[in-house]
Amino acid sequence: MNLRSSWVAETGQTREDTRLNQIGATTPVNPVQIRSGILPGSYSGQFRLSGFWMSGSAAMSATIADGRAVIQGDISQGVYPVSLPTSQTVTFAAGNDQYARVDLVVLRVYDNLYDGLTRNEATIEVLQGKPDPTPQAPQIPARSLALYEVTVPAGASAGNGGIPWNTALKDLRTPVVSVGGILPVEGQVFPGAYPGQFQDSGGALQRWDGGAWVPYPSALGGIIPNSASTLTASYTGQYRDSAGGQLQRWNGSAWAPAVPGPYFTGSNDAGYTTSTTYTPTLLDKETTNPVTLTFTAPPSKAVLISFGSRSLSASADHYAYISVKVTQGSTVVWEPDDERSAVCASVHYTSVGTVQRLTNLTPGASYSITVMHRVVANTLNLKAWFDNVYLRVDPQN
Repeated sequence: MNLRSSWVAETGQTREDTRLNQIGATTPVNPVQIRSGILPGSYSGQFRLSGFWMSGSAAMSATIADGRAVIQGDISQGVYPVSLPTSQTVTFAAGNDQYARVDLVVLRVYDNLYDGLTRNEATIEVLQGKPDPTPQAPQIPARSLALYEVTVPAGASAGNGGIPWNTALKDLRTPVVSVGGILPVEGQVFPGAYPGQFQDSGGALQRWDGGAWVPYPSALGGIIPNSASTLTASYTGQYRDSAGGQLQRWNGSAWAPAVPGPYFTGSNDAGYTTSTTYTPTLLDKETTNPVTLTFTAPPSKAVLISFGSRSLSASADHYAYISVKVTQGSTVVWEPDDERSAVCASVHYTSVGTVQRLTNLTPGASYSITVMHRVVANTLNLKAWFDNVYLRVDPQN
């Protein structure tokens, strides 16, 4: 038997046995016990877990590659380190005439002190399953680490095609690392043992927060990278680099732009009004009537509102006003006002515009803003024309 163990045999443990099994791999599951598993690594560095890898070598035989592992006994029994310095071959019994079965390949430690079987050694064993229409693998014995399930078809034998190795194997191996090491996840995902423990899931680094494995960026308050932007948010205020390259913030129910805006809309279609009170719509205007947009209030509670147009009052004595109305739902935040307006008084088209600062907004709330127009009171029914109307909202930091 090539498999070597330490602190099992009553006599005969060699210095070589002891050296081979200085593993130090103790991924904890509680304050006293560790997880049974295999040390990760490969000769080329290309694979996460090569130890005890199994492949078919003959019709009814397979080769198990060299490797090192630890096997946890009951809570009072301690940990058994084992190593396989060279590969080993295992053989499977011929298949049942009628039904398939599932065999289990395990690393197993016999300790006479606890099981009374007069054996003190570590072995690689094939535990034969029962033939059945829906075969199941045997139960894993105490002080054992499952390596593979092997489906043995009905009638399989050395002279009848043997075991189809490409489809018969189910890999059950799991890795372990030393305390504080980053665990490469292979196979079943186990809960963490303490907050702050790390594992590499293959696509993302994860941290155990005491109840779940959380993507590493969210655990530290960093930005979830673009490559992992489909991950579910963990808390309000988490940031991610979206698939479209936009920095976003989780607001508790959805991903929203981290820095919203700027928001912009406009219309190059001219229209006029004869109204002496502010109106959102213009006559003789076919598109974008009224000019309006919706914006989300930033955490600063303040925005800059820019608006203007190319205007014509038709008289130097009569003023054309352009202002804005701001609402939150049915609540009017700003009524259009001459004090917050751009004004034109010219018989020639003149470009006018202004910038106003709106404060005391509710962060995250949605607001609507609409461009409003009017002409000064007159008895001539003069028209105030507005063209190239624009509206822009810039959140302030």
